[in-house]
Amino acid sequence: MWIFAYGSLIFRPSFPFLERRRAFLPGFARRFWQGSPDHRGVPGAPGRVVTLVPSLDEACGGCAYRIDPSGADAVLAELDVREAAGFERLRREVLDDPPPSGRPFAEALVYVASTTNPHFLGELHEREIAAWVRKSHGPSGPNAEYVMKLHAALLELDIHDPHVDSIATYLNPG
Repeated sequence: MWIFAYGSLIFRPSFPFLERRRAFLPGFARRFWQGSPDHRGVPGAPGRVVTLVPSLDEACGGCAYRIDPSGADAVLAELDVREAAGFERLRREVLDDPPPSGRPFAEALVYVASTTNPHFLGELHEREIAAWVRKSHGPSGPNAEYVMKLHAALLELDIHDPHVDSIATYLNPG
C-alpha cells in the first residue's frame, strides 16, 4: 500500500514505511486553505495547513510512502486521527515525475480536505496567509514552523511550489 504525502507527512511521517520516493499527483494543487483547529491552531483561532484543490493543469509534488500491508490497519487508524479535522481518504494514481513525462507507479491513498468541510478557510493572497500563520500556534507548534518545514522538505525533494515558496518568502524575507 502507498500513501501520498503533500504536507506535514513529508517531513513528519510518524509511521514505519518500507520505501519513500518523490511522487506527483496530477490534477491537484497544494494550497494553504484548510484550517487547523487541532495541530497548528486551536478552536476559535485555527492555523492554516495545506489541502489539495482540483486543478487540471497542475500536479502536486510530494512523496509517496510504501507501507507494509501487515501494518496498514494500524497506520491508517493513526492517520485517521491525525487528519481528523476535515480530511477524507481518496485513492489516486501517482506519477514518478510531473506530467507530461511522468509515469504512473502506484495507486496511493491521499488525505484531502474538501471545500465543504467545516474547517475549510478558503483562498487568500499569499501575503495574508503568511500574516495569518505568523500569529497562529497550536499543540503541534507554531504555524510558521509548519510552513518553513514544508518548504524545506519540498526543496530537498527538488520540488518548487510557487504557492509555498511565496508564503515562505513573506514569512522569512531576505
